Amino acid sequence: MTPVVSSSNRTVRIGSRKSQLALVQTHWVREELQKSFPDINFEVHTMSTQGDKILDVALAKIGDKGLFTKELELGMINQEIDFAVHSLKDLPTNLPEGLALAAITERENPADALVVHEKYKDRQIDTLPEGAVIGTSSLRRLAQLRYKYPHFTFKDVRGNLNTRMAKLDAGEYDALILAVAGLERLGMSVRIHQAIPSEVSLHAVGQGALGIECRGDDTELISLLKAIEHPETRDRCLAERAFLRTLEGGCQVPIGVNTEISGNTLTLTGIVSSVDGKRLVKDTVSGTTQDAEQLGNQLAKILRQQGAQEILDEILAEARQGS
Repeated sequence: MTPVVSSSNRTVRIGSRKSQLALVQTHWVREELQKSFPDINFEVHTMSTQGDKILDVALAKIGDKGLFTKELELGMINQEIDFAVHSLKDLPTNLPEGLALAAITERENPADALVVHEKYKDRQIDTLPEGAVIGTSSLRRLAQLRYKYPHFTFKDVRGNLNTRMAKLDAGEYDALILAVAGLERLGMSVRIHQAIPSEVSLHAVGQGALGIECRGDDTELISLLKAIEHPETRDRCLAERAFLRTLEGGCQVPIGVNTEISGNTLTLTGIVSSVDGKRLVKDTVSGTTQDAEQLGNQLAKILRQQGAQEILDEILAEARQGS
C-alpha cells in the first residue's frame, strides 16, 4: 500500500454525508490536516446515506445507527474514499470487518440544548407550561424528559437543522431538544436558549466529538490521522462506547452517559431508561483513564444487575413486534 505520510503530492479522499453540519465538520477536519500535512491534497467526496433519505419516519422505527454510516463505510471498503468523518454519536460501536476508528477529535460541549419558540423566551425547561409540545427525534432525550417532565407533550421531528427550526418558528412545536455542539458548529449558538443540565438529560455516547474511520490496514493513514486526535476526548468516548457496546444498545434504546476526567481519573455515569420514562436505572464508576474501556464494561454490568437488562429486553421485543 502506498505510504501516505511520506508521499508528497498524494491525494487523500475524505468521505462525508451531504448535510450542512456533516460538511462543516468534514471541512474542519480537512483544514486541520492540511495545516499539518501541506504536501498532501485532501479532497472531500460526499455521499447520501439511508438516514439522510428517509425523513418522514422516526429514527427508532427505521433501524440501527448504521443508517448514517453504511454508505461511507462501503466507500472505504471499495477503495472509493480513504477515510470518513462522522459525528461520533452516529458511528456504531461495532465496526465492519476491515475498518477502524482511527482518531477522535476534541469534543465540543456534549450537552443537549433547549431551543424555544419566541413566546417562551422567558422560560427554562422546568418552567414550560403543562402540555408544551417538545420536538425530538431521540429516544434517549424523550425517555429522560418523560421521566422528569411527564406533563409535556412529545412529538417526533426530523429533517435538517434549518427545517426543524422552521417548524419550531412556525409554531408546530413549543420547543426543540437539539445538540449544543451541532448548533455551535453551524453558527447558531444564539438559538441555544438553555444547555440542559446533565441531571435532567445525560448526553448520547460520543456526542460533541467527531470520529474518523478508515481501513484498519492503512497504518500510514492512521498515523497521519492521530495528528488531530484529542487524548482526553478519546478516553472519555472509549469509555462511553464500551458502555454502549456491552449493553448492546442501538439508536432505538434510551441510553445516556456523562464522563469527566480529573488528572488521571475518569468518572463515567450512565443511564438506561424505558421509552415511556417510567423506569430509569443510573449509576457511576471511576478509575484510571488507561482503563477507560474496562470502566464502560463495568458500568454496563452494574446497570444490568439493577434492572437495565429487563428494560432492554422489553424494548427489543417491542421492536421485533413492530418490524
